[in-house]
Amino acid sequence: MTIGYLRVSTGKQNPENQKDEIRRFGEEKNMAIDGWVTETASGKVPYRKRKLGRTLKQMKSGDVIIVTEISRLSRSLTEIMAIMGECLERHIGIYTTKERYTFDDSINSKVLCFAFGLVAEIERNLISMRTKEALALKRAEGVVLGRHKGSKVKMKLIEQNYTRITTMLHNGMTITKMCKRIGVSRNTWYKYQAMKEAGSDCNITEMR
Repeated sequence: MTIGYLRVSTGKQNPENQKDEIRRFGEEKNMAIDGWVTETASGKVPYRKRKLGRTLKQMKSGDVIIVTEISRLSRSLTEIMAIMGECLERHIGIYTTKERYTFDDSINSKVLCFAFGLVAEIERNLISMRTKEALALKRAEGVVLGRHKGSKVKMKLIEQNYTRITTMLHNGMTITKMCKRIGVSRNTWYKYQAMKEAGSDCNITEMR
């Protein structure tokens, strides 16, 4: 069975150009297209959550999937490698019409997969390195990383509306509803209360 896979990122894009290109490729290679799978989805969505994943799951040894470009499978080289690995393991062929890639059981395909795998590993390492360098730079600049519990602005908001808040609670309003009306989270309210009960002067301007 030979499947033509068409993917567009938005509903405004037309997959017919991809279909025509795959049809011409099939005629050139004397391959009849037995079915088409078309979906509108971002290439960043994991392939197992797309029609592509369900299609591959139903395919059998000796089947072939044709795409216009390797990027139609995914925008992530790492995930492309995962797709290729699954297909090679199950003896499912992949053909691309533009790059003219062929992934099957041939030695050339295995060498090409090795090259892709090496590039994918380098890509992962570079992403990891850039992330670590960016975090280190933020720390060096004095930026406190992570989520701030009870921001200075929100705590000050409670302080400014404290009389109003106590009146609302005294009249039977729930803490959840009060927090929603004031525009703060329950955690921020509880933290403010804990500071107040501990004898803090609640000087918000000095908080970090």
